[in-house]
Amino acid sequence: MTNLTNATLPRRPLGNSGIDLPPLMFGGNVFGWTADKATSFALLDALLDAGFNAIDTADVYSRWAPGHSGGESETVIGEWLAARGGRERVIIATKVGMDMGDGNVGLSRAWITRAVDDSLRRLQTDYIDLYQAHRDDENTPLEETLEAFASLIQAGKVRAIGASNYSAPRLREALDVSAKLGVPRYESLQPHYNLVERAIFEEALEPLCRAEGIGVINYFALAAGFLTGKYRSEADLAKSPRGAGVAKYLDERGKRILAALDAAAAATGATPGQIAIAWLIARPSVTAPIASATSIEQLHDLIGAARLTLDAETITALDHASA
Repeated sequence: MTNLTNATLPRRPLGNSGIDLPPLMFGGNVFGWTADKATSFALLDALLDAGFNAIDTADVYSRWAPGHSGGESETVIGEWLAARGGRERVIIATKVGMDMGDGNVGLSRAWITRAVDDSLRRLQTDYIDLYQAHRDDENTPLEETLEAFASLIQAGKVRAIGASNYSAPRLREALDVSAKLGVPRYESLQPHYNLVERAIFEEALEPLCRAEGIGVINYFALAAGFLTGKYRSEADLAKSPRGAGVAKYLDERGKRILAALDAAAAATGATPGQIAIAWLIARPSVTAPIASATSIEQLHDLIGAARLTLDAETITALDHASA
């Protein structure tokens, strides 16, 4: 069963942050990288017009690209905000902790305090809705990191904090430290999770997030494009630079998942990629999956996915195929 109407989008609370999200977050890693400024502005305009107002980015996006130093994505978002106004209509999530060069890496108090001001300047705003630890930093005490985040919330620079790429034991420890210190806790987790990458999240992180009421905004919702059905054989891997990264999925299980997606797509009139995202949205533990697009056509595909309701039979078939 599909529902692609333009009805008001259902919104979901992100943990106990006081932030409500639409059913899909837009991945801003493409801004200023595979989407130039004009394309990025068009994508952001169309996103907002469709009622999807949550954007995920990071200070390190897109430092990996030749000639880039990081901050490109935040800069484009900031320029768009300055041009359009209406900051309060948009939910901006960004991250800190990845290597920005010159020893600027990790989650020390000194670096977080500097990095947040750099992000605020690039974003041309005076607050960040969700500020996330991009990955765990075992060289810095959790107490130091969480107290640094607490001071940002107290100063009004950040509304809520989240964790990305944390293991279940470390997330549990961080929650315990926050409770012990009486400081704000991580209200969200950003894990790697999709139909082909289920085990790590579902075994320990998902039960913890559900028990603690932590929001989940997972990345790689389409498994680097594999779940769109673009890569079905070894020959298909040469279709794009990302092909090499999905070769590991072209096994018996991967082909079984693609077959289940094809069947669901045929039954609903949606695309395999839309079905894969709708499966994530239907998962009770997931607040909003993160997915990106580099064209308006791709964006419309994502919006269609977020408005798609899968029946129980389809969800069960996908669960079994991907088990």
